[in-house]
Amino acid sequence: MIDPLYVRKVQSKREFNAFLKFPWTLYKDDPYWTPQLVSMQRDHLDPRKNPTWDHLEGDYFVAWRGDKPVGTIAVFINHRYNEFHNENIGFFGKFDLYDDQETATALLETAVDYLTARGCEALRGPATFSTNDECALLIDGFDGVPVVLMPYNYPYYQRLVENVPGFEKAMDLYSYRFTLQRLEESAALQKLIRVTHKNNARRNITVHQLDTNNLDQEFLKLKNIYNSAWDQNWSFVPFSDRELDEMVRSLGMFFDPELAFFAVVDDKPVAFLLGLPDMNLPLHAAYARPGKPELVSMLQVLWHWKLRSNIRRIRVMLMGVMEGYRGIGVESAMFIEIMDQAKELAAKRGWDYADGGWVLETNDPMKRLCEAFGADIYRRYRFYERKL
Repeated sequence: MIDPLYVRKVQSKREFNAFLKFPWTLYKDDPYWTPQLVSMQRDHLDPRKNPTWDHLEGDYFVAWRGDKPVGTIAVFINHRYNEFHNENIGFFGKFDLYDDQETATALLETAVDYLTARGCEALRGPATFSTNDECALLIDGFDGVPVVLMPYNYPYYQRLVENVPGFEKAMDLYSYRFTLQRLEESAALQKLIRVTHKNNARRNITVHQLDTNNLDQEFLKLKNIYNSAWDQNWSFVPFSDRELDEMVRSLGMFFDPELAFFAVVDDKPVAFLLGLPDMNLPLHAAYARPGKPELVSMLQVLWHWKLRSNIRRIRVMLMGVMEGYRGIGVESAMFIEIMDQAKELAAKRGWDYADGGWVLETNDPMKRLCEAFGADIYRRYRFYERKL
């Protein structure tokens, strides 16, 4: 006999631990799922330690059958998002579950009830906890270890969500794959490079790496450009000062200054591009988990990162161009700079390709630029929304 299903808000330390540890049970036989360090996951979920919770209101829920957790969901209102976009919506995230429609429906209806009671007009997700974090549902491209800070889930998630009445696609996101072979073989790209160099000289566009001797100020400059460049983007939430500090702290652990660039026009910083070595590959090899000493996991990550590196790709994670400087060649100038840098570093570091993502399906200029550099879409992600 199957135990009845019930969903309960996380209120005790035991329930929080069940919520935190559930993915390790769910994905234990999956060859690609890549856990972060347990302490990082715990801190990310802790409202006292995650600065995004400064402007969130929400709760965590676990679906149970008897004493066995079978699914999880976070439900929250991002007040900073609502103020910035003049909307009144809520979000769901940390959505994980077995392939069971009853569980999916119960978790999502719990989110609907929670937000309806608080007067919200729509539910959107998944996001944990904003578009500055891991967000959206993977719906295409399940082969291989996911890239750093991008979501991974079983293929059945899409079916389960779409079978719940009222949930519809809100937006798709794309990840592009760039390879050096395509970059070198494309005659059209070689022409684009020549045109870009001429345009740089004509418009006084220069691109340079971040100043490693002054990283605090460089990241502050990045934040200001980012918040300005993305302010019209769908579902964008500007970084707060505390969120910027947290980003600097977390990225600082594996930040590579050779993959970070500012673009300058007439001596004014107007754009940035940030690439990262894909730390998910060392993390996948280390496979941190509850009960395993974290020092051991960290030493294994270090081994697979620095001593016997298994990193074979980079992720071009963030890019932003300020209003008034788009469409004049700044984007292409930065792409060429990181392409040249990747060519230099690939041989000695063993990189095979770069992941460029994510890109909104509605961002036609960026899609055209990726395609001009020979990239193809190899993973697709989706946000869902339900009107309340």
